[in-house]
Amino acid sequence: MTTPSPGLRERKKQATREALREAALRLAVERGPDQVRVEDIAEAAGVSPRTYNNYFASREQAIVSAITGDREARIAAAVAARPAGVRLADAVTEAVVEQYTNTGEREREALLLITIRTALRDAFLDAAAGIEPPLTAVIAEGLGDAGAHTARVLAASVAAAVRIALEGWLRPAGNAGADGSFGAGGLVVPSGSLPGQLRAALAPLAPAFDAAERYTQPSSSSSADSM
Repeated sequence: MTTPSPGLRERKKQATREALREAALRLAVERGPDQVRVEDIAEAAGVSPRTYNNYFASREQAIVSAITGDREARIAAAVAARPAGVRLADAVTEAVVEQYTNTGEREREALLLITIRTALRDAFLDAAAGIEPPLTAVIAEGLGDAGAHTARVLAASVAAAVRIALEGWLRPAGNAGADGSFGAGGLVVPSGSLPGQLRAALAPLAPAFDAAERYTQPSSSSSADSM
């Protein structure tokens, strides 16, 4: 019996994850999130509930993953592909805004569910933390060996800023408070421009990104002295 290569195993895992995401969102739209069980999602995806639990901790996580899954990797890839001369801060901001606002029909269906279910809103907000690992790797690569710790701090700050922007955008109707609490439940009404909210939340990080780039790039005078 031939042992599958690591690449094949990873592709199978990705296919299973995608099948679970799609099944979770489809069933949630058809029946309503509260009428969907983990067992239903697993059966629709052709796997066991035990396999389901290897990928997602709850039905809400699976439903939300249908629109947030792979978003983190796409943000990191966009930053990695930034043209020469583009500030790191600008590349990160544009990548985040693009991935969070370029939505299709599937994403709109999921967002509609999120606006009426507290558990889904919580899972949606928690998913922002997934930005940190891939973005840390990309920033660290750009900053070099000396920037590993800085990269993690910057990526974690981006994830926090995105969550803050989303909290401000998905504020429960009638709740004008600024504490970002979603525990009371109820309908939320997206307020303002999501791109605007994201840009405003990320703007305070720009000086830190600029400083990190300056610190890890040799100055022109140092270069001249070494000649």
